[in-house]
Amino acid sequence: MSEPIAPSSAPEQPSPSESPRRRFKRPRWRQWRQRLAFWVGALLAGLVALAFAWLADQAFILFQRLLGMASWLPLLITPLGFGVLAWITHRWFGNARGSGIPQVIAALESPSRRFRAQVLAVPVAAVRMLFTLGALVVGGSVGREGPTVHVGAAVIYAFGRQLGLHGRNTTAGLILAGGAAGIAAAFNTPLAGIVFAIEELSRTFEQRFSGLVLTAVLIGGAVTLGLMGHYAYFGDIGGSLPTGWGWSEIPACALLGGVLGGLYVKLVLPTKSGWLGRMGQWRARFPARFAAVCGLLLALLGLISGNHVYGTGYEETRALLEGHPVTDSTFLLWKFLANVVSYLAGIPGGLFSPSLSVGAAFAPLLALLPDVNPQTCALLGMGGYLAGVTRSPLTASVIVLELSHSPDLVIPMLAVSVLASAVSGWIAPVSLYHALARQVLDKVAPAKA
Repeated sequence: MSEPIAPSSAPEQPSPSESPRRRFKRPRWRQWRQRLAFWVGALLAGLVALAFAWLADQAFILFQRLLGMASWLPLLITPLGFGVLAWITHRWFGNARGSGIPQVIAALESPSRRFRAQVLAVPVAAVRMLFTLGALVVGGSVGREGPTVHVGAAVIYAFGRQLGLHGRNTTAGLILAGGAAGIAAAFNTPLAGIVFAIEELSRTFEQRFSGLVLTAVLIGGAVTLGLMGHYAYFGDIGGSLPTGWGWSEIPACALLGGVLGGLYVKLVLPTKSGWLGRMGQWRARFPARFAAVCGLLLALLGLISGNHVYGTGYEETRALLEGHPVTDSTFLLWKFLANVVSYLAGIPGGLFSPSLSVGAAFAPLLALLPDVNPQTCALLGMGGYLAGVTRSPLTASVIVLELSHSPDLVIPMLAVSVLASAVSGWIAPVSLYHALARQVLDKVAPAKA
């Protein structure tokens, strides 16, 4: 049962004996306490995001070393690892399943203080990070960005609670700031963090907190900038759209991104009908066995693809963007399926980076079109597919543009992302993250309004 929420805006009645000076200092201290929660919390979130990024890289390097020892090893360690992670998650850490972004959205939408404390508990966020690292060690096609959003929100929320900030609007501001700072620090994309907070995490937000959220995002981005320097995640690609037939990349990437993005949502969202419904029932009854089967399928996809479907797909994406691909046109299919089975396994892990890898794989396939620039096609594919999966076209556009330093592609990227989001909506009418957030609210701790 949810706890009643005390109104955050109810004024305190001053004591008749209280001096005017103390009455003046008390609201000023509340304001500074709120600012302190945002600023220090954002600093901590940025540091945690950087540490998590380094650990994620090391985890996948460990998997690559294991893969170098024997190419068949994933047939053993990936099913076993998926099964163990799913069993532990299902048995003890149900709130740590998935990417973490639906849990953040659910915390924003729920009026229950107890529910928010459960979903945004720092130990839950820490377990999600730890198990995401475990998924990368065994080759899971998962990313770190979703868990980074969750841990950022959890850190700032916990810090705010320690300072006695419990009001509904203040809490929403803390959660938004943490999630946005997590995206900004994870990708070194401060503008994307702001857009993500507005477009994906909250459709309605009290304006008086916008400055504090903006400051938190800037602090999270500054931590990355100060410790890692000014860099683009995928380097300075700087793509441009050729004139003439080159503009055919826009409808092609939008259509392909929307269709595949909508199909991905259809496949991973639980349903009660058809073969997907029966598969969901089996997953609910035998989570560890189902995850092990998913791990085996991923290992088989790895053998078929030449071991290119594991992890975030960063190396394959970077090679495509630089015009020196290490994969062929079939990589699109194999990586798409790898993302599906990794998500269906029910293990912690995000989907941003693997989705960008699928979008970049549009380039070899669409190279058949006349006057196509492969690098530009890869960038537009990344934005189109990510928008198709998340139904957040602005966030997808800004992330890809900031990751690649490609200001010349602003208009084409927005066009592709908006069109892809619309096409995806025809195939899967519900938004992935918000549909999953609703399931979290219904399944974990239903809250009364």
